[in-house]
This record gives sequence, C-alpha cells and structure tokens, in this order.
Amino acid sequence: MNDHKKTAVNAIENKEKLISDVAEKIWDYAELSLKEFRSCDLFCKVMEEEGFEVEKGICGIATAFSASFGTGKPVIGLLAEYDALSGITQDRPTAHGCGHNLLGAGALAAALGIKEYLKRSGHKGTVILYGCPGEEGCASKAFMARDGVWNGLDAALTWHPADCNEVVTGSSNSCIQVQYTFNGVSSHASAAPDKGRSALDAVELMNIGVQFLREHMSSKARVHYAITDAGGVSPNVVQSRAQVLYMVRSNHVKEALELQERVDRIAEGAAIMTDTSFERKFIDGMSDTVTNHVLEDIAYRNFEELGVPAHTSEELEKAKKLALTYDSREKAPGIGSEFDEAYARNAEKLRSENGTYMNDFLLPHYTGDAYTPASTDVGDVSYNCPTLQIHVASWPNGCPGHSPQNVSCAGSSIGYKAALHAGKVLAATAIDLFENEELIRKCREEFEDRTKDGYACPIPEGAQAVL
Repeated sequence: MNDHKKTAVNAIENKEKLISDVAEKIWDYAELSLKEFRSCDLFCKVMEEEGFEVEKGICGIATAFSASFGTGKPVIGLLAEYDALSGITQDRPTAHGCGHNLLGAGALAAALGIKEYLKRSGHKGTVILYGCPGEEGCASKAFMARDGVWNGLDAALTWHPADCNEVVTGSSNSCIQVQYTFNGVSSHASAAPDKGRSALDAVELMNIGVQFLREHMSSKARVHYAITDAGGVSPNVVQSRAQVLYMVRSNHVKEALELQERVDRIAEGAAIMTDTSFERKFIDGMSDTVTNHVLEDIAYRNFEELGVPAHTSEELEKAKKLALTYDSREKAPGIGSEFDEAYARNAEKLRSENGTYMNDFLLPHYTGDAYTPASTDVGDVSYNCPTLQIHVASWPNGCPGHSPQNVSCAGSSIGYKAALHAGKVLAATAIDLFENEELIRKCREEFEDRTKDGYACPIPEGAQAVL
C-alpha cells in the first residue's frame, strides 16, 4: 500500500483498543431502534475527543448524528449503525444479533484513519461519519434521504458483518411498513350482536384480501403481516379495536409504493365491509440498493492488498463450536454462490481448503446480476450518491441471521477484529477517491446512469421517525 494508506491503517491499528471498547460497550448497551441514547452519546463523545465537529439529532432524530473532519471536496460519508434486536436470546431481552455494534465501530475506525490521512497529507477534502439509528425498525437513512442529507456526498461507504469476506454487489428488496388500526363498536356477542361492529373482523378480512392479492403481484414481491392487537381475550365480546402491521416488499421502490397502494385499498374495503373505520400510520420505508461497479472495483483492490482478519486457535475453536449448532455451516459462501454455479463451486473449494468454519479468505469479486430478498436503508443512500458496501467475516460460515450465534461473535474478539479490518478497507478505498478525481467522476457517471429514472422516496412528507 502507498504511504497515505499506510498512514490511515497505522492510525486505525493505534486506536484498536478504543475501537474494540466502543464495539464492546455498544454490544452491552443493546439498545433498540430509536432508543440508542447511550450508544449515540458514546459515539459523539469519542468523535469530539478525536477532533471531529459533531452535530447530534440531525433530521429531527434524537439518536442520529454527524461527525465531520476536514474542509472542501471530495466529501466522503461513512455510515454507522448501532441498534439492537429483541427476543433473540433467553438471557438478554435485547441483543446485537445483526452485529450493528461492530458495524458502527468499523465505520468509526474508517473515519479515524481518514482523519489521520487528511491531517498528514494536507489534502483537501471532508470525511463525515453519520450515526444512522434504527436500521431495524425506523430506516433512518431513508428519512435522511428525504431531507437531502446524502445529496452532497461524492460517495458513501459502509460495511456489514457477515460470514465471509467480499465486496457486496447487486440489488436488495425495498420495504414499506404501515400500521392499520380498525375501530368498531363493542357489544355483547350473544345478547346484542347486531349492535356490534367488529374491528377484528376487519383485520381478518383485510388479511384475506391480501392473501388473494399474492397471486397478482411480482414473484419478487413479498407481503408480511402481524396482528399486533386482536382486541381482547373474551370471545363473547365484539372487538371494538384491532390492529395489524403490514410490511410490503418489492425489488424496486416504485413497485413497492404501487403495491402498498393496493394494500391500502384492501384496508379500505375491509372497513367498508364491516362498517368500521381505520387509521393508517406510516412506520418506515426503504429502497432497493443501487450497485456501483466502479466503487466495488476500487474496494476489492484494497481488500486484496489488506487481506483478511487472522484468527487465533481459540477463536477458531469458538467458531467451530458455534457452527456445530446449526445446519447451514456447509453452504457455499458469498452472494455470487446464489446465482452462479461455477462461482459456488469455486467458493466451496476455497471454503474446504481453508479447513475451518471461519471463512478466512477473500472471495472473488462477483460482478454478475445479484438480488438479495432482505432489505436495508442503505438503498436510499445509494439512490442519492454512489454507495459501496463490503462484508467482513464476523461469524462462522452459514451462521443464521439475527441469531444467538451472531450475538456471541459480535461481543467477542472475532467480531472486534472484523470491525477493525472493515475500517481499514473502507479508509483505503476513501483515500483512492480523495487522491483521484477521475475515479470520482467515473463513480458519478455510473451512478447517474443507474438512477436516471429518478428516486421515489418511500418516506412521505410529514412522516417522522418516532418511537
């Protein structure tokens, strides 16, 4: 690596204890979406102490922040997440089953490395670490997209803990969540059923209507629901209130918005059929991801130069014990394995040769079409500026998402090493952009071509990210 990148990498290594401490503390806090007050305070405190200009509560979201260093362009954004999940382990009511404690710490590491590069080189440019709360339950990056936060960036870089080391490519599902609360009239179900208007009947009819909708939507679309309030526990009372939460997904955000309108009309129909009324509450929404091969190629070259995290015999033994607790430990790793048989065979060969359950190797960069049915609000960033994601192995091969096994690794040295390494790869990638205006131009050209049809923001005007 050139001297500038070595400066950034060395700075990250010198801050290894700080970065690991942040990851460990956030893991211990394990705060849910939009409740990450201690986590946000910790990030802001660290960034201020490291010489960054910090603004808390951006876009009206109390646990969101930005921390900037430098002046002028290029402007490179780093995306940090730090929300946890509920109901994953028996001994912890909330836990980091998606590794966002690591994600945030790794983004912080990259920011510290880039800061040192800007100081030492005297190069003009700005790095901004964005604290993005509630990825799991709010999609804060989409709210920030609606408010224009990402428009001024030359590139946004992030990573996610995973079971392998790779540069992410392809699209994901867009996703919209809406809550429907039906209101009827309570009555004795036997003595005066004619006086009652059942809100629970409305919910059930809505669900039936959506079941019939499934035949007439895209094969890549998904509609999920959960009855969050069935109205009570007495069968001999007509339920005057009932509530259902819907999640609509589709490969492209415009399609998801169209599908959401159809679900809304089904809710209206259910209310008409039951002579009830309903309230519609928007919860969150996020777009599909827009890939950028120029950025991916830059990141992959840096990943090759930096290699992958090395694990001790104790860490490998821990990974083995965890891997033996689930069935998918033998699957071929990587995004490309889902779409290309030759790629999958090569990935499986690399996994077998590695001889451990940790994928301690860099997968070849897959450049074919790829599609992930999961959703992420990184998609809304990618519709507004060139955006990159990488994966760094943070748990053993095939480890199921949102699992106790993930929680265990995210709070261990396996996870901390991944965060540190992700920071190095992202910092080195950013330095290539700072040093080469032509690369930024090429990233922008590809971005503009892929987004020429425009951005349909899934967040309506007036909607707020609230608990």
